[in-house]
Order: sequence, then structure tokens, then C-alpha cells
Amino acid sequence: MNSRKELFITSFGLFSLFFGAGNLLLPPLLGYNAGDNWFWVAVGFMITAVVIPIIGILAHAKLQGTLYDFGKKVSPQFSLIYCILIYVIAVAIPSPRTAAATHEIAIHPSFGTSPLLTSAIYFALVLVFVLNRSKMLSFIGKFLTPLIVIILLMVIGIGLFSSEMVTSTSQFDTPIVSGILEGYQTFDAIGAVVVGAFIIISINLRNKGSFEEKKTLIAKSGWIAGFGLFIIYAGLISVGAYYGSQIDIDSELSNDMQRANLLRGISIAALGNFGNTILSILISLACFTTAVGIIAGTADYFKGLLGNSQSVYSITSIMACVFGVVVGQLDFHSIIVIAIPVLYFIYPITIVLIFLNVLPKQFATPIVFRAVVIVTLVFSIPDVIGFISPSEAFQDAIKYIPLAKHQLGWVLPALVTCLGIGLLANKTKEA
Repeated sequence: MNSRKELFITSFGLFSLFFGAGNLLLPPLLGYNAGDNWFWVAVGFMITAVVIPIIGILAHAKLQGTLYDFGKKVSPQFSLIYCILIYVIAVAIPSPRTAAATHEIAIHPSFGTSPLLTSAIYFALVLVFVLNRSKMLSFIGKFLTPLIVIILLMVIGIGLFSSEMVTSTSQFDTPIVSGILEGYQTFDAIGAVVVGAFIIISINLRNKGSFEEKKTLIAKSGWIAGFGLFIIYAGLISVGAYYGSQIDIDSELSNDMQRANLLRGISIAALGNFGNTILSILISLACFTTAVGIIAGTADYFKGLLGNSQSVYSITSIMACVFGVVVGQLDFHSIIVIAIPVLYFIYPITIVLIFLNVLPKQFATPIVFRAVVIVTLVFSIPDVIGFISPSEAFQDAIKYIPLAKHQLGWVLPALVTCLGIGLLANKTKEA
């Protein structure tokens, strides 16, 4: 395949697999609340919603293995458990969440169908794509992603030109920090490790190039997809900010419904009644491609784990889709509530594994991996406890941990451990 065409398909496929419903719904409300400080909020959002996921893709480019390779320096047993947890979480939460979002925002308002019917049709289509594994990335990259990008740019472009370009007063005291925290809530680092593994296998099915050629292709695709995410996120945040004085959002609604209603209001304001149809298509496509990537990536992993059996791939795909139909009947908010404590536990470990895997081998030794993961695990526990059983006594107990009030109490301990153990290990080697 022509190298430019290969780069184009891989980059677009990667963008589409990253860009799910949450990525579409979060930025406009963030801009709406940021008002005149939308630019600085956007800068913070990019750090956690673009930079960290793309570093995850660069780590995959360096390793060119499976998700198992991310954690094997900690120990083989840890990596096996970590992989199974990640894929079970991905199938149990984000995948059904895409069906719930499609139903609530795109399908039910127009057709009034039941969640069961929507989920059943949705995952039947997902299964068709997943079982046609060899053609999947090519189809997503050639057709679905360009359509998503064209619709997004149309909504953003027409929205900006048709708005009054007036922003309201910011609701954030520290815009950059608020953007960082909101970007953290996308949990796209998990998307990076799951999608990256999917991309590696997809490339290997079509491309017989050398390790270095594939490394270059994956890295370039990561940067291009990251740039695309940057443009789209910045556009959605700015549109949300400039419509802040034109659209009223009911603050008593859940954040999820506020986000959906704001995006619907922007689409209708920019495109008229046709905006509802455009939004429905956009939500459906963004959710669909993400679900395909999650289920195919999960099936790939268990196929490799159990003797590279095609039967295992098919059975895993079917089970994941059936489970998606069952859980997809829950409302979008319920799935988020279930997801958060689980993600607070596994997400920090994923982030540190991403950064450790892009560090030079002489610094990121097995002992550094083990120490950093253990410390991160320990300092993530308060986040989970604080969400499940919040109390004033508990908040008083953790207030001495830097950044703990933002569910980031693990960051400084992990950083100090990484630098301390890494420098000590290097000095020991030199001695």
C-alpha cells in the first residue's frame, strides 16, 4: 500500500477510535462555563485529553507488542491481571456507554424506540464490523472518520461565524487547572493503550514493513491524530464559550444532560432544524467507531492469550456485544456512576505505565516500574474511598496529600518515586 495512503488511513482511524461521545460532549460545556477564559481552559484540557493519549500511542510505537508489554517490567503476573482488568472494564463500561449515549441523544428523541431495540441493532452492527477484522481499520479510516471530521468542522465553522462572538464571565478561578481536571475525566489514557494495541494488530495484518518503518508510521499517525483532536477540541470549546450568552442551560440537570442539551442548542442555532439530524449522525458515528475499536481490541487480546485461536476472537466478540446490549439499556448517567470508582483505581496506573514506557530503558528499569506502580496504587486508594464513602473525617485525613482534593493525590508521590529510584539505580550502576 502507498505509504501516504497508509499514513492517511491509520491517522484517520486512530482519530476516530479516540473520538467517542464523551470527547464530543465534554468540550462545549467546558467552554460554556469558561467564558472569556476559554483559551486557557483549552490549554489545560489539551494536556490531559490530547498529550497523554498521544504519548500512549508513542509508547505503543516503541514497543509494538500488546497491552501485556506495557506492564511486564512490573511482573508477568501483574501485567496479566492488569490486561484482563483493562479489557473487562472497557467492555463492561465504555462500550455499553456508547450505546446508551447513542440512544439518549441520537435515537430516542427522533424515533422514541426502547433502549433494548437501540442496543440490539447497535451491537449487531458493531459485531459485523468486528468480525470483518482485516478490513475494519481501512473502512473506518477511509469513510467513517472523514464523515465525522467534515460534520464536526461544519458545526464548529458555521457555529463560530453565526455566533455573536460574545463570551460570558468565567466560572473558573484557575482556568488551566480546571481544563486539566476536565481532560483527566475523559479517561483517554485507557483509550490510548486499548486503541494502540488494536492499531498495532491492524497494521500487522496489512503491512509487512520493518519494525522501524512501522514505528515511524504509528508515531506519525499518533501526532496527526493528536493534531486533529487539538483542532476539534479547541473548536468545540470556543463554540461553547461564544454561545454562552445565547443559550441557557438548566443548572439543575445532570452534567451529562447539560452537555447534550448545549451541543443540541449549538447545532440548531448554527444549522437550524437540520442541526438535530446532524447531531444525531455525529453522535452515532463517534460512538460506533469507539465501540468497534474497544470490542475488536478486547477480542484481539484474548485471541492472542489463548493460542491465537480465531474461535476465541469470534466468541469474545459475540459475548462483548451481548453484554453491551444488556448494560446498554442503563441510562448514560448510571453507567458513569458505576465507572468512576473503578476508573479512579485503574486510570492512574495506566498513566504511569504510559510514561514509564516512553522513558529510556536505562532509566525505566524493572525496579523503577515496580516502585512507581506500587506507590501509585497506594495513593489511588483514597480517591476510590472518597468517591464511594465521602465524609468530612476522611477529607480531613487526606488534606495533607498534595492534589488529593482533585483526585490526583498519586501524581507527586509517583513522580518523586520515579526520579528518586531512577537516579539511585543509575548511580549504583556507575559505582
